[in-house]
Amino acid sequence: MDFSLSTEEREVRDWVRTFVQRELIPLEQEVLRRERAHQPGLTGEELKDLQLKAKESGFWGVLTPEECGGMGLSAVMAALLEAELGRTFVPFRFGGAADNILFHANEEQKQTYLLPTISGERKSCFAITEPGAGSDAKAIRTTARKDGGDWVINGEKTFITGGNEADFTMVFAITDPEKGANGGVTCFLVDREAGWKSEYIDTMGEWGPASLIFQDVRVPETQILGEEGRGFELAMQWIGQGRYLLPARAIGSCERLISMAIEHANTRETFGQKIAERQAIQWMIADSGVELEALRWLVLHAAWQVDQGVDSRHAQSMAKLYGGQKANEIVDRVLQIHGGMGYTRELPVERWYRELRLLRIYEGTDEIQRRTIARNLLKGHVKVGGTLG
Repeated sequence: MDFSLSTEEREVRDWVRTFVQRELIPLEQEVLRRERAHQPGLTGEELKDLQLKAKESGFWGVLTPEECGGMGLSAVMAALLEAELGRTFVPFRFGGAADNILFHANEEQKQTYLLPTISGERKSCFAITEPGAGSDAKAIRTTARKDGGDWVINGEKTFITGGNEADFTMVFAITDPEKGANGGVTCFLVDREAGWKSEYIDTMGEWGPASLIFQDVRVPETQILGEEGRGFELAMQWIGQGRYLLPARAIGSCERLISMAIEHANTRETFGQKIAERQAIQWMIADSGVELEALRWLVLHAAWQVDQGVDSRHAQSMAKLYGGQKANEIVDRVLQIHGGMGYTRELPVERWYRELRLLRIYEGTDEIQRRTIARNLLKGHVKVGGTLG
């Protein structure tokens, strides 16, 4: 059993690590200053410039198939890259990506939506969550009513990532109330010009989701993505597309945080002694180090299963549950080690404290992950100790 990285994997990882150190980390103090002033950490133009810098070295569309202009990297490689990006809180992501369900578009839709999104000309958002339908996605109430050759959409979506900036949305609506999620939900591609509106939602972190309002928004039949009534299946594909990538980014955050804690412990003195010599501090660092390594292997194993074509949903649920919980415990310890300074906005610890809290909620709460894991074990879908086959 070989746990080492291949030469290619190491080279790609090291390039991203260098990019983060040279291009992103130097921006951190300015990002913090802007966020304290309630401004975006990066402007859209700055993000685009950084993405084009990465593109010059071939980093564009990390998971996008090569035939569509992307890198087509493996899931393991994508996880390694996310971990490197997680070393900074600067809100950067590689360009050239499109939601996985957009690849279900027909040829005309690909020209209008998929390819312009990959090229960076257009921005999309995925809209299924509603005020009364979060973890229970089947409870959506947004409707689409047939009117001649058009569909008329009414309803509200909430906590939509990218909803304030999107040019178009993939919105899920009930088209057959009797069937509901079992064949009665359809996904529509809806341009902002069709009339939907977005409203910013202020959160405790720097993530700025949106509410999307649909009031008699009319779209033609040609705007259906996939097949009428098969939208819920597409939604589940999107939700499960790469849950392992969320805790993967937390790996990098925790690496950086633990390094900060070690540096502070080795320099901060109390009562004539460095706090690194205090057993209480040593145990916090020891526990954090163990949990970080456990998280790393949970994430990489889930990604490896994806690459092997194995059903990875159980492994991804475990990685996300463990990652969300342990990342929050680690950042809490690191803040405690830094004392009062950790609580200020002069250091990035407080920033990460707020950001990592979201990992336990979005794209499947801790409770949903536990439900999934328990159901798989209780029903025998996964065997205890069956990780290695």
